[in-house]
Amino acid sequence: MKQRIALITGGSRGIGAAAVRAFAAAGWRVAFCWHSNRQAAEALAAEFPGQVLAVQADVADRVQVQAMFERVQAEFGAPDTLVCNAGIAQQKLFTDITEQEWHTMLDTHLTGAFHCCQAALPEMIRRRFGRIIMVSSMWGQTGGSCEVHYSAAKAGLIGLTKALAKEEGPSGITVNCVAPGVIETDMMAGFTAQDKAELAEETPVGRLGTPQEVAGLLLYLAGEDTGYITGQVIGQNGGLVI
Repeated sequence: MKQRIALITGGSRGIGAAAVRAFAAAGWRVAFCWHSNRQAAEALAAEFPGQVLAVQADVADRVQVQAMFERVQAEFGAPDTLVCNAGIAQQKLFTDITEQEWHTMLDTHLTGAFHCCQAALPEMIRRRFGRIIMVSSMWGQTGGSCEVHYSAAKAGLIGLTKALAKEEGPSGITVNCVAPGVIETDMMAGFTAQDKAELAEETPVGRLGTPQEVAGLLLYLAGEDTGYITGQVIGQNGGLVI
């Protein structure tokens, strides 16, 4: 069996970096994109010489996305799996969100996934096999106060998942979505220890999630034996949202 190839967006930190490590440890060749943290990206790629490729790209920019796919194709081959994980977070009252902040949030999460899916699909359709996985959020399912633009972008990924799964199923391509809850990443840098303790107490399992747990689910959904799972939104939130 040929070595599988994954492309993970937003792979230099948090859930993305954990996914890069999980896929690489499972024997995959992994390409990932990063936007601004060159040092973290290069250090991560150096953990798996020749097996992991770091590419700078802003997924909101279609030209950069196309260039990224061309480089991955040239060095590794066409990806079997695309993980749309690139994202940003911001907590702000809805009435204070600027138009630019609104567009930046939606462009990074939702338009970025649109660009990447359109770039990945032609080869997947040609081979009649592919796995596309969106990383949404429980706030995309329920909405989050003071995170309206983030919630809207993440909800858009859920709609994209469900519709694209129906369209691409006949081509042997699955499209699924993971909706994490409160995960201990640097996106929580603004939370105090007390904030985290209160969130853990609200969560039925009594703790926050880890990036490694999310990465494990992403790797599972990318498997060759998961072809009958598609169009699904899988909550990974410790029971906080059911």
